[in-house]
Amino acid sequence: MIAENLKIVREAIDRKCFEVNRQPSEIKLIAVSKNFGIDYINEAIKLGLSDFGENRAQELDKKHEILGDKITWHFIGNLQRNKVRFVVNSAEFIHSVDSLLLASEINKCAGKKNKIQKVLLQIKTSKEETKSGLTEFSEIRDLALYCKDFSNLDLAGLMTIAPFTDDKDLIRKSFTQLRKLKERLNSENLNLKELSMGMTSDYEIAIEEGATMLRIGSGIFGERDYSKDWKENL
Repeated sequence: MIAENLKIVREAIDRKCFEVNRQPSEIKLIAVSKNFGIDYINEAIKLGLSDFGENRAQELDKKHEILGDKITWHFIGNLQRNKVRFVVNSAEFIHSVDSLLLASEINKCAGKKNKIQKVLLQIKTSKEETKSGLTEFSEIRDLALYCKDFSNLDLAGLMTIAPFTDDKDLIRKSFTQLRKLKERLNSENLNLKELSMGMTSDYEIAIEEGATMLRIGSGIFGERDYSKDWKENL
């Protein structure tokens, strides 16, 4: 199942890149392995995937304990400051930085490990109350500048989650907003490279709007079984 799903996703990425004159090599495919066990991840590794995303700190920590650094781990969920140490221990990228307090804690934990932690700022580009992230340009710019000054952070780019809707215009608006925000920040010499946007239902639109990181879970692994706790799925 994973092999067939991954073939479909890769072909769709290649096709869309050709349509918009982009190179597939510009795009990092992150397999979102939340709630999927180690067997699923190992199968995906055998199929050539090397980047995996988790959104629970302790689940990431446990999977990292088992699989180590032979793959690149991305933390893509909301991060509480008391869980930062788990994530810094495991993840190469943290996609969900949305406050100075959180950035400062990540920098402190990374410093203790003598690590340069790659981070992305999470931006709220929809009106959905369930979505998290920064909204005002002034606070986004200020936090970006603070992150650049922290000695143990590497500010790689921006992340957003599009609204959960069938309206493609609203989805595109969300991704366009993130791309234009990156351009605006880079005009102030922030040199951001990554746009983490696009999931199973909308990644082709994200490619059109300049995504460099796609976060795809069910499109690769199939539907999740939430009837079991993640610990039972390991």
